[in-house]
Amino acid sequence: EQDMAQKPLVSCSKQAYDVLKPDMLYLPHEEFWVLLLNRSNMLVKKQRVGQGGVSGTVADPRIVYKLAMENLASKIIVAHNHPSGNLKPSTSDIELTKKFKQAGDLLDIPLVDHLIFADGGYFSFADEGHL
Repeated sequence: EQDMAQKPLVSCSKQAYDVLKPDMLYLPHEEFWVLLLNRSNMLVKKQRVGQGGVSGTVADPRIVYKLAMENLASKIIVAHNHPSGNLKPSTSDIELTKKFKQAGDLLDIPLVDHLIFADGGYFSFADEGHL
């Protein structure tokens, strides 16, 4: 288990991207990951919560928020990749983000951001004003 001194601070989309980059760059299929953060925006845990095919993955907010509660997370960031390289969020990405946001508001574990990864960079729902 990592000691707390090694836990990275994740207080912006770039830091979230850097934490997830080793796991998510250059994947041939879609994956969905979650970063669990404490009150101080330190990473508590990162975990893959969904793996899909070339054109989609399923992420269940119940599974993600169960994980968040078990780990006493104060906030979460979710992320998935687009193997196609397209950074534009799909309609289902936008709907899923709304679901996560509503669940987070209800449970008092806010969704801080949703990142879409592609090999050329990332799209941040928070940075783009979609949260």
